[in-house]
Amino acid sequence: MHHEALQEALPGDNVGFNVKNVAVKDLKRGYVASNSKDDPAKEAANFTAQVIIMNHPGQIGNGYAPVLDCHTSHIAVKFAEILTKIDRRSGKELEKEPKFLKNGDAGFVKMVPSKPMVVETFSDYPPLGRFAVRDMRQTVAVGVIKSVEKKDPSGAKVTKSAAKKGGK
Repeated sequence: MHHEALQEALPGDNVGFNVKNVAVKDLKRGYVASNSKDDPAKEAANFTAQVIIMNHPGQIGNGYAPVLDCHTSHIAVKFAEILTKIDRRSGKELEKEPKFLKNGDAGFVKMVPSKPMVVETFSDYPPLGRFAVRDMRQTVAVGVIKSVEKKDPSGAKVTKSAAKKGGK
């Protein structure tokens, strides 16, 4: 499988590839490659996720800023707003806009990344839609992304060939 030329890669395949006209120093951990003509990757302004608190010594409230590990990204996010507290098993809403979540609780949270980050809903792209929340050198929560509000990609870097094809 390694160092083997392939005509096509399917979802879930782990592949390496070369990109013309892009320097290695311009690429960073967490970048996402996508088809510019078919649902291109875009930076997330914020996203709503279903989160289960597993291992936090206190309470998690609005403004909490841990590190989110999603695909290969490790980026600080802010729990901007805890929207609801839900029953872990049934998914039924228990409380609207709770003040905090604690160990064993589950809820829907609006999160805002501190740096540019590409995420997708778990239902559309599972590898880009599941995450772990880390703080104090341990995993404190896990979750899946339910919805994403994307930023306008006007400042995004585009390769010359993609720009040419987009102009046709």
